[in-house]
Amino acid sequence: MEFGLSEEQDLLQETVRQFVSEQCPPTQLHAIFDAGEGHAPALWQGVAELGLCGLMLPEEYGGADLEVLDLALVCEELAYGGLPGPFMMHSLAAHAIARAGDSDQRGRHLPALADGSAIATLALAEGEGAWRPEFWSTRSEGGVLHGTKRFVPHADLSDWIVVGLSDGRLALVEKGAAGLTVVPEEGIDRTRPIGRLEFEGTPCEVLEGDGAVLERIGDVGLTLLAADAFGSASRLIDLAVEYTKTREQFGRKVAEFQAVKHQLARLALEIEPTRALFWYAAHAVDHRPDEGPRSAALAKSHISDRAIQAGREVVELHGGIGFTWECDVHLWLKRIMFDRAFLGTPESLRERCAELEGW
Repeated sequence: MEFGLSEEQDLLQETVRQFVSEQCPPTQLHAIFDAGEGHAPALWQGVAELGLCGLMLPEEYGGADLEVLDLALVCEELAYGGLPGPFMMHSLAAHAIARAGDSDQRGRHLPALADGSAIATLALAEGEGAWRPEFWSTRSEGGVLHGTKRFVPHADLSDWIVVGLSDGRLALVEKGAAGLTVVPEEGIDRTRPIGRLEFEGTPCEVLEGDGAVLERIGDVGLTLLAADAFGSASRLIDLAVEYTKTREQFGRKVAEFQAVKHQLARLALEIEPTRALFWYAAHAVDHRPDEGPRSAALAKSHISDRAIQAGREVVELHGGIGFTWECDVHLWLKRIMFDRAFLGTPESLRERCAELEGW
């Protein structure tokens, strides 16, 4: 079986990569990272004009009605360029509304989410990192929410928040709603700042979908995080290759040393083959639902683990400057650290795989 990308998908990736390289060079990325807001309105407007905000939304609401693989390919390119912003969580939240909302809710919310004029995010985790509903306590009673959610990306920025409930359903909360408190939390990746949300009798719209929708959103999210980690690791390897070709030691370029050549080659061989993991996970989530949960969990756990190790070695290949704030390396390494932790660590996801297999 030959499993490759279509011409349209190749063009999609080329278009996104060109946009990011032109609109978000490392100098601008450093400035956004230093500011800590994780958002640049001009960049978000550019993403919206490319039609990326509604990539998986139905055409009747202004979306492109594409599949998880297409969205994962975009996430790979955005990660390669280090683009800050709410794109991934916005896409997941919009997809949740499209899947779980009734016709009225879809009609009221999806057009603005598709064109980027409104931003959404996803609020799932509770406690120290409980990502599944059996460990949640947030509940909806009489149309109001009670509970606390943590590690919510771009919590302050988002116009709409899709909240996971303890019964496996989802609820929609508007920015500034009564009883909603947003408390910033310290996060590792300044391109995706996080916050804690406290709901005390907060008005909400409960979406119709059952627990199956929440499970799908989780699988899609794991796949996108895997793609993001892959794109970030690829960029780090390219940074290492570029640096070792210019750095001189003992009168020779560092890249000429046999040990460095071997290390770079091994890094490439450890990362590049994992591309197939998130490709297949994306395909399975859409077309092989029995394999989707396991494939998504394996892709995210394995790619994020390999990407973290690659990041550490790239720091070493940059020598003393690899640890400094001014060096580009930490921008992508911290992005990978976010990907590794969000929606579950590799260890917890492997346990999940074992449970799915009945081990």
